[in-house]
Amino acid sequence: MKTFRRYSFTLIELLIVIAIIAILLTKYLKFLSKAQWHFSTLVTFLKWNLFVYRDLRQWLGQPFTKPPEPESFQPEFAF
Repeated sequence: MKTFRRYSFTLIELLIVIAIIAILLTKYLKFLSKAQWHFSTLVTFLKWNLFVYRDLRQWLGQPFTKPPEPESFQPEFAF
């Protein structure tokens, strides 16, 4: 119990509110999804696709399509 004494009560409240918002947003995505997934499955797929640029509504409609190829970006350095 000594570890919780370091944190203020408002910080713990804020963390709880952020967790509730994240759960509600994920539940909304589950509602929009055409696939009948469990909540934990949707969260896992969201984690896997976190750093892939995809249209979220299109992905929820067709979750098993291949993601688009990233455009290669080659910066030009002028010396």
